[in-house]
Amino acid sequence: MNWLLPYYDWIKALHVMAVIAWMAGLFYLPRLFVYHAERATVGSELDQTFKVMEEKLLRVIMNPAMITAWICGILMIGMGGLDFGAVWGWAKLLAVIAMTVAHMWMAARRKEFAAGTNTRSGKTYRIANEAPTILMIVAVVAVIVRPF
Repeated sequence: MNWLLPYYDWIKALHVMAVIAWMAGLFYLPRLFVYHAERATVGSELDQTFKVMEEKLLRVIMNPAMITAWICGILMIGMGGLDFGAVWGWAKLLAVIAMTVAHMWMAARRKEFAAGTNTRSGKTYRIANEAPTILMIVAVVAVIVRPF
């Protein structure tokens, strides 16, 4: 991976941009779910509008951003950009894995809305909306502050 070292800063910049886009989606999609669950009747025009918004957010923004963040992150790890000898490196990696699990959970919920089979309340999605925030705090503090 040494041949990539001259591009490390560019890869890191792309990683940060991808993470920003991914996090925006992780924050916004559950909010859409809250309003979809609470305001839209299955089959209504509002239901159809939410379905389009949720699908486009996931397919056009969140999925490519997550994939790009992972690829850039793996490249940076390969260039020595994450210290697995310290707890902070593992904390960051575990937070990113948990964000990916949250992403997949949201993708599954989107499919339920698309099929008209959502059974969860707006409250469930309000709670789900907090997980990405907590995981983001863990990841950022682990990398920037390195408290452990």
